[in-house]
Formats: sequence, structure tokens, C-alpha cells
Amino acid sequence: MKTIGLIGGLSWESSAEYYRIINQETQKRLGGLHSAKCQLYSFDFGEIEALQAADDWDSAAARMIEAARKLQLVGADGIVICSNTMHLVAEAVEESLTIPLLHIADATAEPILAAGLRTVGLLGTRFTMEQDFYRGRMAQRFGLDVKIPGEKGRAVVHDIIYEELVRGIIRDDSRKKYQDVIQELEAAGAEAVVLGCTEIGLLIKPGDCALPAYDTTLLHALAAVD
Repeated sequence: MKTIGLIGGLSWESSAEYYRIINQETQKRLGGLHSAKCQLYSFDFGEIEALQAADDWDSAAARMIEAARKLQLVGADGIVICSNTMHLVAEAVEESLTIPLLHIADATAEPILAAGLRTVGLLGTRFTMEQDFYRGRMAQRFGLDVKIPGEKGRAVVHDIIYEELVRGIIRDDSRKKYQDVIQELEAAGAEAVVLGCTEIGLLIKPGDCALPAYDTTLLHALAAVD
């Protein structure tokens, strides 16, 4: 069995989901008392969030590269960054390694294409929704048309992530706000919605929205097991 290198703490709430899904799926596939071989490097998210807020992505990249190299050094066979937002620096991390990095946008786009869908709505932090590192990869590599909410909707989605979800706060009224944003994306032509922040799956569950929802945490973790 190969060893999965997890870069977590981005936030730990979603890192715990990665660990749970990866081990449950490994046990399901192999049976008995099997579980996954993992190495976890967990950040203090407060330090990383400060770099995000300051748009200091060079420093953030340096921290991520250091973590990835440490995981490689202790025997990881591949790297999983347990965050959509931090894939903004994924290219720099990948270039620093001799082991593969499993990109979260790829793990998400492949099942969307397999379902025959071409137009998707994207929810996430403002970095993920507004910058090109995520939407551009989905468009250029997979031919997807990626729509994002309007300015007000983007602010709502981003603020709930940082003020509630990364703190483990789950509120029914926030779920309703997300549902309203998803309806906006559906009206704009989205055939499905990408839950493009690894904490959104804590709030939006299957059946909470009319569109098919692609939970990036689940898909990324399953791809790591594959």
C-alpha cells in the first residue's frame, strides 16, 4: 500500500473529513482491519489565513512547499493539499517535488465530465471563485464552463466560510443563504454546483439543493484512495 501525504489544517475541520473518508474507503475496499497509510502535516490555520488576507501568496507557497517536502522526506508517495484555496500555489508546490501532487480541480472535473455535464456553478472562497487558478484549470483542461455568483453572492459564500464553517459553526440560516446563491447559479445556466471549499460539505448535504452537488472534499479524498 502506498502512503498518502496530506497537507491539512486548512482548516482542521475539513482535514478531519479527509482522514475519515480516506480510511473508511480503504477499509471498505480492502476489508478486515485495513486502514490507509497516511502522513499528515497540519498547519496552524490562523497563520495561513493571515497570509491569505494579506495576499502574501509567495510566503504561503514557501510554507506549503516546506510541508510537502517534509512529507516526501518521511515517505509519502503523493501529496494531497486538503484545501481548494491553497491550490492557488499548487503549481509551485508540485514543481518542488519528485512525487506527484493530486490536484483537487482534476479530481472534481473528471466525474462532472463523466456525468455528461458541461456548465457548472462554483462556490468557494473569494480567492477560488475570483482568481483563475481553479476556474481556468477546469476550463482549459476539461472544457467546462464555470459560472460564479454575483458580487453579493460571492461575499456571502466567502464570509460564511471564514466566520462559521472553519470554526465548526453550522447554521440553518447560512444553509438557506447558500441555497439562494445556488438558485442564482441555476438561473444563470449551471447544470451542477461545485462545492469548491473543503468546508462547504459540512453545511450543504445531498438533497440540500436542486442541482447535483459535487463535494470537492469527498471527490479529492476518494481520488487519493484510487
